[in-house]
Amino acid sequence: MSDREGHSGGGAPTDDDLSLPKATVAKMIAEFIHLISSEANEICEQENKKTIAPEHIITALTRLGFTTFAPEVESVLKDHKQQQKDREKKVSKFEKSGMTEEELAAAQEELFAQSRARYNNGQQ
Repeated sequence: MSDREGHSGGGAPTDDDLSLPKATVAKMIAEFIHLISSEANEICEQENKKTIAPEHIITALTRLGFTTFAPEVESVLKDHKQQQKDREKKVSKFEKSGMTEEELAAAQEELFAQSRARYNNGQQ
C-alpha cells in the first residue's frame, strides 16, 4: 500500500492520508509479535516451563519459517548475556569505598555543602 492510496485530490498527502499505512504497519508488527509469542508459549508449555525463554523465541521463529531472523536474534542474545556477565563482574563504588553507608552519606553532605558554598560565592 503506498502513502498516496486513499488520497483524494492532486496535492501532497496530508497527515491523515499517511496515518493509514502507519497504522497498517503497526498492526502487522503487533500481529507478528503475537504470532511469535503464541508459538513460543506453546513450546514453553510443551517443555513444562512457566516462563518463556529466549531459546523458545528462537525455536518459534524457526518453526514458523522465519529462519533468517534466528541468527540475528541469537547474536543479540549472546551480546546481552555477555553484557550481563560484565555487569556482574563490576564492583560497585559503594563496595570499593570501604565506607559504611552513614560515612558515605556524611561525605556526600560535605560535598553538597562545598558545592553550595562555591555556587553562592560565584553569585555575589
